[in-house]
Amino acid sequence: MRLAILATCLATVFLAGCTPSNDQPAHTIYFSQCVGSDLWRRQMLAEMKMELSFHPNVDFVYTDAENDSRLQAGQIARMLRERKIDVLIVSPNEAKPLTPVVEEAYNNGIPVILIDRKTASDQYSTFIGTDNYVIGRMAARYLGESAHGPLSVVEVLGLAGSSPAIERERGFKDGLAAFPNIHIQRTVHGNWLTGTAEDSLLAIRGSLSTVDAVFAQNDNMGFGARTVLNQVCPGRRVRVIGVDALPGQGGGMEMIGKKVLDASLVYPTFGKEAIITACRMLDHETVPKVSMLQSLVVDSGNVQVMNMQYNKIIGQQDLIERQQQLMDQQRSIYRSQQTVLNVIILSLVLAVLFGGLAFVSLRQNIKINRRLKAQKGEIEEQRNQLVDMSARAEAATEARLNFFTNVSHELRTPLTLILSPVSDIIDSERLSAAGRQNIQLIQQNTHRLMKIVNQLIDYRKIEIDKQTIKATRNNLVEYVLDIVNSFTSHARRNGIHLHFQAAERDIPLWFDTQLLDKVFFNLISNAIKFGREDGAVFVRVDILDGRAVVRVTDNGIGMTEEEASRAFDLFYQADHAPMAGSGIGLSLSKEIVRLHHGSITVDSVKWKGTTFTVALPMGDEHLSAFEKGSPVPRNVQELAVYQGDLEPVSSPASDFSFEAPKEMTLLLIEDNEELLQYLRDRFSPSFDVCIARNGNDGLTQAYELIPDVIVSDVMLPGQSGKTIASTLKSDFRTSHIPIILLTAQTSVEQQISGLDAMADLYITKPFQFEYLAAAVQNLIRNRSLLKKHFAADVPQGSISNRLDKKFVNDLTGIVEQHLSDDQFGIDDICRLIGISKMQLYRKAKALLGTSVSEYILTRRIKEAQALLAAGELSVAEVTYKVGFSNPNYFSTVFKGKCGVSPTDYKRTHAGR
Repeated sequence: MRLAILATCLATVFLAGCTPSNDQPAHTIYFSQCVGSDLWRRQMLAEMKMELSFHPNVDFVYTDAENDSRLQAGQIARMLRERKIDVLIVSPNEAKPLTPVVEEAYNNGIPVILIDRKTASDQYSTFIGTDNYVIGRMAARYLGESAHGPLSVVEVLGLAGSSPAIERERGFKDGLAAFPNIHIQRTVHGNWLTGTAEDSLLAIRGSLSTVDAVFAQNDNMGFGARTVLNQVCPGRRVRVIGVDALPGQGGGMEMIGKKVLDASLVYPTFGKEAIITACRMLDHETVPKVSMLQSLVVDSGNVQVMNMQYNKIIGQQDLIERQQQLMDQQRSIYRSQQTVLNVIILSLVLAVLFGGLAFVSLRQNIKINRRLKAQKGEIEEQRNQLVDMSARAEAATEARLNFFTNVSHELRTPLTLILSPVSDIIDSERLSAAGRQNIQLIQQNTHRLMKIVNQLIDYRKIEIDKQTIKATRNNLVEYVLDIVNSFTSHARRNGIHLHFQAAERDIPLWFDTQLLDKVFFNLISNAIKFGREDGAVFVRVDILDGRAVVRVTDNGIGMTEEEASRAFDLFYQADHAPMAGSGIGLSLSKEIVRLHHGSITVDSVKWKGTTFTVALPMGDEHLSAFEKGSPVPRNVQELAVYQGDLEPVSSPASDFSFEAPKEMTLLLIEDNEELLQYLRDRFSPSFDVCIARNGNDGLTQAYELIPDVIVSDVMLPGQSGKTIASTLKSDFRTSHIPIILLTAQTSVEQQISGLDAMADLYITKPFQFEYLAAAVQNLIRNRSLLKKHFAADVPQGSISNRLDKKFVNDLTGIVEQHLSDDQFGIDDICRLIGISKMQLYRKAKALLGTSVSEYILTRRIKEAQALLAAGELSVAEVTYKVGFSNPNYFSTVFKGKCGVSPTDYKRTHAGR
């Protein structure tokens, strides 16, 4: 291994030493451009590339913000973060937006070159530009020296507020001061653009007939001026002078050659000078802080010479580029040859090294084989230990399952002894309506418990005892129709329409009648149980691809994709199922179908419905001799167990009552229909009982009704009882409502969790109704005692709930603040606190024991007593001070509350 690492290191060092040092750029120059016309920017970039051809080791990076200063600042900032820049060249459009990022680069030690325009600070290395003031004076001098008599001039300015436009205008005016025969007739803005200049000149077309010359601050606006003049004054020659004099197609020099412009002042593009300055900085040479380039006038007299010089430069540039390409080809050939040589040398080195490595590896393999042999012995020993532990674990599991199965078997006898007497009692004609309801509850829940016990025992036989089927030949259509007919009346009583369809009248199939009926009993009873009211269940028998297919479809609540994928898992129950189950039925059904060499699948869409599909192979070729048996009658008792789970229980009136007043409202939240009906019947004589069958509905009703007490199950579809308690107790509108949680979760930790959710009481199932009734009565009694404390001066120490304290504080503060307002009322309180009138009324009634109007009146009378006792105000003044608009009415109310008139009260208590 060490030898291999050494070989790799040597190869790396060798290749690094043989790589040419001039392949990678030594420095990076970044140029950010924003200002100028397209032609001006192209000319500047061309000059830069021309000069860079003499510096092959420089990496040139270029971005164009297209006159967007914010975009330019963002481009520079991003480049500073992502790359190492040795020199930054910036051509800004505006000063202020670029100042921060330029200062950042400069302060980080990066040389900064500004072109044409400066930023708002002096934090840069050097500035390269031209004096726009001088350009303006040169234009004025050229015009004045070539004038023969008086001249009337129109000046076309650039972008308003830009420094080049301002400086050129000032220089032009100062230059014309030496020529009194020339005056500026009109000044318009062209914003550096041809179209804008044309629009501005057309707006003053009436004045153009007397114009002798036009000074446009760039050639583009000069072109627009010539276009307008040709339209307005077609027979008159007006001189047009521009600025830029760029070479090439569309440039100022071409315009002069075509007589569009009479003259143009050269405005340098600074490209060549910027690259020369940047390279001097890279060589650590000193450069001046400011470099100003000179300008000159190009007219018809020298334009041809200027064009010839430009064409000559372009030709030289082409020659340099061809030579550069030739040099690149030579470098490529050299690198290829160098690479071949390196590979040959490296191969020789590696051959020697790997030869030594092979020898060392041979010795290492001998040592490794010895260690592997020892490890093999340890692994075999550990494997034997794992086998022994697995056997013991399997034996322990078998013992637990045997115990569980034996207990289930033992439960059958007492369940049978319960069912038989219960059936006899139900048949008795002397049984009262209330007694019959309770006995029906006992019978139905005994059937449910019997179903769970049977399913556990059946699953044990199939999964553990490896039970086999005893299949016989039967008519599947007749068999399934018989089962469907057994559930028809139960479906009708549950508001479900049960339909049966078959592709053929006779579909012969081999199956175990006593096992397969458990599958269809479970599927059909589930479809009815989880179907929506006035819904439908369809059972259809078909033949598809040589298999008999039975589909059970409902349009009930359906399942989510995750719930459907786990529907056949043992003991799995959906979190938000409307009815609780054991989680055994579908898992048992899948095992029974598997014993028949078939398959069962589920297809469900939430809130639309579910389809269970059972597919069984036809014929008997797939069955062994041990899987065939003789016909047996249907298990009627098993059918009764499934039917009993669907039986509704009547709800006669109850005779229970206790001290709670009838006007109080109790909200029951319970998903078990039998328990919900039982509790409603028992509480109805004493409460206005409202019910909810899931957590979401219960929470909604709690906010709408503001009940006096809530009794809720913990495990609910939608939101759990703990979530409901925590939500209501955290909302000041409902925080005063006593909440009792009912649950089958009996551990101490689960009870603590319920109390942590701020429930007032946590009662575990099974419970006696008398205990629950006493708990409700006690909570209401305690709430009544608290009201007596709150109704007077509202002492805060008596309020135990933080949100109740906040409500009382808010209510008291709002009332005290508006005591003198005779128009103040309940609507204002609702608006300021942010609750409805019903919620305010129930909240105040629950905490203060009085109405809101009575509470406001009481506070006004108490304030009046304090003001009268102080003796500083008259009775009339006190009247308006406490929100009464009529002194007579105030005196009547005061005397009704205090027993004396305000005058007598003041005379008796003033000065005390």
